[in-house]
Amino acid sequence: MAGKRYRSDLEKATTDPVPLIEAVNRVKAMKKLKFDQTINLCVHLGIDPKQADQQLRGAISLPNGIGGDPKRVVAFVAPEKEEAAKEAGAIRAGSEDLVKEIEGGWQAFDVAIAEPAMMRVVARLGKVLGPRGLMPSPKAGTVTPNVAQAVKEFVAGKVEYRNDDGGNIHVVIGRQSFEPGQLAENAQAMIDHLSGRKPSSSKGVYFKKATIAGTMTPGVAVQLAAAAD
Repeated sequence: MAGKRYRSDLEKATTDPVPLIEAVNRVKAMKKLKFDQTINLCVHLGIDPKQADQQLRGAISLPNGIGGDPKRVVAFVAPEKEEAAKEAGAIRAGSEDLVKEIEGGWQAFDVAIAEPAMMRVVARLGKVLGPRGLMPSPKAGTVTPNVAQAVKEFVAGKVEYRNDDGGNIHVVIGRQSFEPGQLAENAQAMIDHLSGRKPSSSKGVYFKKATIAGTMTPGVAVQLAAAAD
């Protein structure tokens, strides 16, 4: 049945780029599943991922959020800031005690945030958090003096991103239940954000290709403005 459904959805997909709102509408028109599937934007950029100055990593709060369950956030902070972090939505907050808990095997969280002074402690978790993409980083906005504000933003759905080895950025832009305009606005916000982050050493075409797809749907190619090249 899944194969039949996918073949039916392929008729609504296209490899020829179409305007953003049309791409969203095509994905929205694909057969609904028993769960509210995630809608993703993939942008293939003209960067060389092997060059440190062309690697992209960051975080963005999309205009309409991304739906789904709230992110589980932990915060590495000094003792006097633990309560503020928890009030902001952190499920755990601490320093040495939190590091030991994670070293002991507890990893039931989606985002780790740290104030700069705590990174000397958090560094011990490099081999644990690094492979999962959870190591706090200034580029991702997860190392910051204002931990409470960062916790609020990530619990509310702030999205982290980083390029893969092929120069692609994958980011969630919402759920299939979102209105087309909400998904299109989120996608455009991400595209605009990436446009402003083009590395100065990246030459030639910057935006090479973009695709919108559901978790279990074919992708639909999106037209991208040449202005960002």
